[in-house]
Amino acid sequence: MVSNFVKELRWRGMLHDSMPGTEEHLMEGMRSAYVGIDPTADSLHIGHLVSVMMLRHFQLAGHRPIALIGGATGMIGDPSGKSSERNLLDETTLRLNQEAIKEQLSRFLDFDGNGPNAALLVNNYDWMREFTFLDFIRDVGKHITVNYMMAKDSVRKRLSEESKEGMSFTEFSYQLVQGYDFLHLYRKYHCTLQMGGSDQWGNITTGTELIRRIEGGKGFALTCPLITKADGTKFGKTESGNVWLDAHRTSPYKFYQYWVNTSDEDAEKYIKIFTFLSREAIEALVSAHRQAPHLRQLQRKLAEELTTMVHSAQDLENAEKASEILFGNSTAESLKALSEDLFLEIFEGVPMATVPREEIASGLDMVAALSAKTGFLKSNGEARRELKQQSISVNKKRVGEEYVLTGDDLIREKYVLLQRGKKNYFVLVAE
Repeated sequence: MVSNFVKELRWRGMLHDSMPGTEEHLMEGMRSAYVGIDPTADSLHIGHLVSVMMLRHFQLAGHRPIALIGGATGMIGDPSGKSSERNLLDETTLRLNQEAIKEQLSRFLDFDGNGPNAALLVNNYDWMREFTFLDFIRDVGKHITVNYMMAKDSVRKRLSEESKEGMSFTEFSYQLVQGYDFLHLYRKYHCTLQMGGSDQWGNITTGTELIRRIEGGKGFALTCPLITKADGTKFGKTESGNVWLDAHRTSPYKFYQYWVNTSDEDAEKYIKIFTFLSREAIEALVSAHRQAPHLRQLQRKLAEELTTMVHSAQDLENAEKASEILFGNSTAESLKALSEDLFLEIFEGVPMATVPREEIASGLDMVAALSAKTGFLKSNGEARRELKQQSISVNKKRVGEEYVLTGDDLIREKYVLLQRGKKNYFVLVAE
């Protein structure tokens, strides 16, 4: 028994276009569909998440999802939406990337189930490497005309006056290689649907055309919108680059912060795309958020769901604690409970100064700690004035002029967090 996959995508805002008859085809019984994933890094980033979510919804609807790692196409480079060719990777690197990506995909897709709709992971290098050039242009190339290939938007844009570099034959042939992937999966797994971003429409329909011309069969195409941000900045990017799913590339704390800092307008869109919450639950959240937007309920729920799904419940708890330390009310005990790595990450970019450990061990008065020893405040006079006004905190605890820093104040036996007011931080490092 299958449920209506296309209807699910439609209300979630995840459907951009589909070939006529796609919805009816999927409602007739269990089908197989695939999404291609670029293996040029050893981790997915959140730009990949829409396609992964589509595969998960496909499996939840009772169908079989196929994740295709583009080992062969990754060696070529897809011209869609690109202004230049990508770096080409060797086979060893691509295989390592494939294993890392499969581990991440397994958090979304069930590869181990006994049912007929257990997810599959395939790599197009496994069948493309068997082809000689002559075999490919004879068995595949002769079925698609140059006129057909030139009509694709991805090709025309690269050949337009806007692109001075033009397009190499390698990239021009990309749509044939991707089209053959669809044909191969159609033959081997009776895969009848290819899904991807809206920029992939031309490549996907080349596959459906090969299936029609070579096999006399019927393939279908379905695309999702390219995700954008309301302010015009690029989705999935921060000042430091991509937001990755790998914890070593983007920590769970930074991952959590990315979603918490989403705008209200984007949060209403993303909660439908990037979570598996029901329509009723989402509508209730949106309604509650609109009544009290300052509570940021949508952003928090979005961050909770994604951080738990991509990382773990423990990582979510740590990220929430870290956020509370930076933006809420916390204590010296909660600061001291942080790992050194998380402490440094929370206060990344905060000014720091080093003080000899023995000076703190013997007792360092607050005026010196704020001015002469660190430069946090400009003068001893300013330090005394701020201390008298009770605007200075040590490890989140307000202190006066009489306070003396000792070894008991050290976080991880090395750091002291100084603070003026709510937002001005300074880290003292004992060495």
